[in-house]
Amino acid sequence: MSDICILGIESSCDDTSASVIKNGVLLSNVIASQDVHERYGGVVPELASRAHQQHIIPVVYDALNSAGVEKSDLSAVAFTRGPGLLGSLMVGVAFAKGVSQALKIPMIEVNHLQAHVLAHFISEGKPNEKMPSFPFLCLLVSGGNSQIIVVNSYEDMEIVGQTIDDAAGEAFDKCAKVMGLPYPGGPHVDKLAQKGDPHKFTFSKPKLDKYDYSFSGLKTSFLYLVRDEIKENPNFIKENINDLCASLQYTVVNILMNKLTQASKDLKINQIAVAGGVSANSELRKTLIETGKKLKWDVFIPHLSYTTDNAAMIAITGYLKYLNNDFCSFDVVPYARIIPELK
Repeated sequence: MSDICILGIESSCDDTSASVIKNGVLLSNVIASQDVHERYGGVVPELASRAHQQHIIPVVYDALNSAGVEKSDLSAVAFTRGPGLLGSLMVGVAFAKGVSQALKIPMIEVNHLQAHVLAHFISEGKPNEKMPSFPFLCLLVSGGNSQIIVVNSYEDMEIVGQTIDDAAGEAFDKCAKVMGLPYPGGPHVDKLAQKGDPHKFTFSKPKLDKYDYSFSGLKTSFLYLVRDEIKENPNFIKENINDLCASLQYTVVNILMNKLTQASKDLKINQIAVAGGVSANSELRKTLIETGKKLKWDVFIPHLSYTTDNAAMIAITGYLKYLNNDFCSFDVVPYARIIPELK
């Protein structure tokens, strides 16, 4: 059997990334981030799509060069079809079509959220690599999504719980903005929380049935507390920022873990994974490990480089779909919000 070499392209938001996976083993994963959004406190879609146009050719070149792979070695090109920013996605989809046409290789569309879950199957070719077995529960948490997913196989995923409003990462970013912290706020909150008291302040927690999440109440509760305290003490944020961050982080992680723990108990699944940008949060990772020891979970936490948007997760998903001859037609178009069923 000849080698299967997949080029993965990720351009769903503000990171342009390309990756090469050969026979299931990662050879390269190149990411170009966009600093232009920091001054605006969030991603500006038009600026993001322009930056993707500037970055995509050198990023793909670097990925192929780092992998030691020639264009002629590629078996297929996998790309993020959605969800994400439409302008950003269009750059990646159009480039993938160009590669497909020029090299006469098939295209593989990838659901961005599904790829985050399958990042746990990225192999670096090291001995004794630990990967989850089916079925497993995956807590997918990022700036745009908070979901609990039952993963029955590579192709069969069922969302059993999700946010009804804001996502966990969005709550971190918006509360960080209230405190005057740079964008993205999550990593700054995490860093400052290390020096704070997680029990100093109490914020609202949602009361929802089953495994759904809500973070809008927490966000509002945080805003009101800060607003009221500033009236009494204009220096409140500056004097209490470590405790504010620690308390916010503790509350978000507590909300996430309560639902995950309940889902594990009800569904009798002890293979537990976490994925997405917020899975880089140190408190979440620590709590997941501690809870896993108490409840005898088999816990899977991705390497930090695979938590944020990256093409390695697109390439491994493409590789798994290639094995099933799951290709897409040339007339495929990106989707911003309409998410095809994961199942």
